[in-house]
Amino acid sequence: MTESQPLRLLAQDAEDLAVISAAMQDAVAKVGDITFEAKARLLTIAFNRYRWEAGGGERVRSALQLGCVLKVQARKIRRNAPDAVLEILAMMFEPTEAPGGVVTLSCAGGGDLRATVECVEAVLADLSQPWPTRRKPEHEV
Repeated sequence: MTESQPLRLLAQDAEDLAVISAAMQDAVAKVGDITFEAKARLLTIAFNRYRWEAGGGERVRSALQLGCVLKVQARKIRRNAPDAVLEILAMMFEPTEAPGGVVTLSCAGGGDLRATVECVEAVLADLSQPWPTRRKPEHEV
């Protein structure tokens, strides 16, 4: 595999979020690795990210943190099952009253996590060294 620096991305608008979304495609997370700190207005999700940018064949432990979060809603996600696994397909931003909006993480199986934000403030960071995986994510065409 190719040697590369850990990924560190900052998003402050919808276009930046699209870049983070591409990096997160096919990441897997456990429901128990999703934390919303209402007082701090932070949503943090730890996950194993498929490293598409390295040509595939590797995963790395990563985390996404959204700031300025007012509310979090889950649909078709078993919040009482901390070991349930989610496959993240995409992250989208739907603007409301500027600069706020709703950040939606869409998951395989139709579930999603919606965060209402005052503004776009997101960070994606790799937290570990990559490790090899034989399972390449596949998508129906």
